[in-house]
Amino acid sequence: MNKAYAVASNIVSALGITTAANWSAVAAGRTGIRQYEDASLSNTPFMASKPGPDHWQMIYEQTKENASLSPFERLAFYSAKDALSNYEGDLKAAETIFILSTTKGNIELLGQEADEKLLLSHSAGLISKALGLQATPIVISHACVSGVIALDYALRLLQSGRYKNVIVTGCDRFSRFVLSGFQSFHAISKEACRPFDADRKGITLGEAAATIVLTSEPQQRPMARLLSAATSNDANHISGPSRTGEELAMTIKRAMAAAGLEAGDIDMISAHGTATVYNDEMEAKAFGLSGLTNSPVHSFKGYTGHTLGAAGVMESAISIEAIGRQLLIPSPGYASSGVSEPLNVTTEMQATEINHVLKTASGFGGCNAVAVWGRPTES
Repeated sequence: MNKAYAVASNIVSALGITTAANWSAVAAGRTGIRQYEDASLSNTPFMASKPGPDHWQMIYEQTKENASLSPFERLAFYSAKDALSNYEGDLKAAETIFILSTTKGNIELLGQEADEKLLLSHSAGLISKALGLQATPIVISHACVSGVIALDYALRLLQSGRYKNVIVTGCDRFSRFVLSGFQSFHAISKEACRPFDADRKGITLGEAAATIVLTSEPQQRPMARLLSAATSNDANHISGPSRTGEELAMTIKRAMAAAGLEAGDIDMISAHGTATVYNDEMEAKAFGLSGLTNSPVHSFKGYTGHTLGAAGVMESAISIEAIGRQLLIPSPGYASSGVSEPLNVTTEMQATEINHVLKTASGFGGCNAVAVWGRPTES
């Protein structure tokens, strides 16, 4: 069975428009979350994380040959294009497929453009064509687990030999539609989100794009290997997660078993960590049931907010950087535990041996997804 190696990445967020820029911000302890007052998005001030005007100017300059693309499509295209520019190998178009992970796509254009332009498949097709690919692209739109499921699908495509290369891009824009939806759940925090902390008050939303280029035949030293992935759906509630964490724990155990690992082999956990009362509690219980209470854990959402369809790809990309640098990622906003299970939450960047990283994601409807990343030398 073929293996899946990560050979290039990109992250576009409020922290910067390259993976290196995002890592530098994390190393400096900077967060991209701030307060906005924008009547086009909300009638009241709100906390959010979005690429700034300077970021967008650079994105538009780098994608000016594709001016017909919508802002969402240009954001995703830029991310994929930049990731590919960081890979020196030759990804033959006939052997490569594009996967788009998103929850809302061009939803901000609802009522302004023809309905077909809002189809996620339409956007994926335009981006894939702009990348010069031939295969019909794949869209993964499955709530907040979309990014991890997209990586799982890419893994299976590579393992089967159907393709030699997969470009996975996760992207979602910040819009009034999305913000008002979470406001209706009373889930938005009035301050920067604080995952797993006793004083957490809810979600902060973010805008981002991220890309990971995967291949079964790396032509240069890979960054990491995607060892395994697993998914489940507990059908618990239209929006609320499981109260026991058993279903996510089952998914974690399946992913670890597929990778041939035990709990003690996990050196870092990149949690979903949305900072809502129920999600953080559910995850903590799942980690406890999986024997992972001692593994260092963090949530990246304290830096960028919850970026929806981009989250699983972006948080995997930054985890790959952690593997390469052998540094644990701190969890911003955490001061004291606000969950019932003990967790080893990382509060400062520190050097350690990182061979295996567990990435978790959970979403509306009770969906769960888990990916296991390893060092590129992993057999």
